[in-house]
Amino acid sequence: MLTRRGVRVLSSADLGAFLDLASADPVANVFVIHRAQTTNLEPRWLGGEMWGRYDDGELVAACHVAANLVPVQAGPEDAVAFAERALTRRRTASTIVGPQDAVRPFWEQVVAEWGSPREIRWDQRHMQIEGAPSVAPDPAVRVSDRSDMPALYPACVAMYTEEVGVSPEIAGSSDLYRARVLQLVNRGWSFARYDDSGALVFKAEVACATPDAAQIQGVWVPPRLRGKGIATAGMAAVVEQVRATIAPVVSLYVNDWNLAARTAYERVGFAETHRFATVMF
Repeated sequence: MLTRRGVRVLSSADLGAFLDLASADPVANVFVIHRAQTTNLEPRWLGGEMWGRYDDGELVAACHVAANLVPVQAGPEDAVAFAERALTRRRTASTIVGPQDAVRPFWEQVVAEWGSPREIRWDQRHMQIEGAPSVAPDPAVRVSDRSDMPALYPACVAMYTEEVGVSPEIAGSSDLYRARVLQLVNRGWSFARYDDSGALVFKAEVACATPDAAQIQGVWVPPRLRGKGIATAGMAAVVEQVRATIAPVVSLYVNDWNLAARTAYERVGFAETHRFATVMF
């Protein structure tokens, strides 16, 4: 059904219109573009739905509604419309994430029904780099392979637990998380650096990518080695390798309070482009 004004579920027939919409900001929207391109907007592959909001028959905003709920090119009015639809069904999202000016009005509409979140991070810096890194890359950083899993997987668990506040292995989900880590390794989207003793001292992954951009996640250095410049040189190496083999623009987002990480990224050459927010359940 063609909706003149309102919200409806998008299908594979809407893929072109959705990609046109999201491509207005291909770096900030890299996650949803990646999801759309790899699932063809089919709910069974999305693990949820993609909603579109129309104005006079034109797609003007969208919302990825699965484990991650992500507004796409949505202003405050669009976010409220998506929230009203979300309130007609059970919450399935474990995270609401995206630009502040969409996440906040969405959350204000659903907070009474969706209950207390585990954590809200209102101020996250979305950053990107489009050229060569500003510092010398660490030549020892390399693409991970399956043989790295015994050292890499515990580091991923440690990073996730520190960043999110709960273990990814909670409630027997270790097999799923291990499969996700291995999937990134198999794609060539995992990077690691070891010291002379064979201990892992830096790691990072590409979370998602399109021909236009790649988004980094999971940057981690063991606590005992932080403050020594390992992350700065390591991220410079990741940027160099990702730009050479995956996508020309590299992005990430980081909590405002994580001054050490922000400083490292700025030294590499990342610059802030947006402010994001995340609500976690």
